[in-house]
Amino acid sequence: MSTDLKQVNKFKKNSRRNDNRNEPKLVERLIKISRVSKVTKGGKKLSFRAIVVIGDENGQVGVGVAKADDVVNAFKKAKTDGRKHLIKIPITKSLSIPHRVTGDFGACKIIMRPSIEGSGVIAGGAVRTVLEVAGIKNVIAKQLGSDNLLNNARASICALGNLTTKSQVSKKRDLNLN
Repeated sequence: MSTDLKQVNKFKKNSRRNDNRNEPKLVERLIKISRVSKVTKGGKKLSFRAIVVIGDENGQVGVGVAKADDVVNAFKKAKTDGRKHLIKIPITKSLSIPHRVTGDFGACKIIMRPSIEGSGVIAGGAVRTVLEVAGIKNVIAKQLGSDNLLNNARASICALGNLTTKSQVSKKRDLNLN
């Protein structure tokens, strides 16, 4: 009987290992670590806030934010937060976006336009990081409004979430692609 349990446990361990192998390899990029403080009755309590972009460089991307008492824990918590907020985006054959799109978050506005192959990512700050981690290689992006890194990253995620493909539009309009 004990040998049967050992075999069952061995099978369970192997199945867990196989589940981890099936997950896509995600790339994490740190945008910013900032030291924040909370004023309490006993004085100031210092903690760290991490902003992380996570993606598979093949159309999946997410932004995670977390606070912790030390930098390492803040980074780990931000990574798990980013995994929870992953979105899937369509990418063209030329590794660009299908159409022009805008995204708003707070006072930030991001305008993205597809670009020809070989032009690279023309964007600044947090938007560049989000686009690179998403796997987009040819795009032009412009930040308008605020220069807050977190809001710019979230505005770019909002813009990428608004992307649609030709097949999605035709399905929504009940058209036939012929």
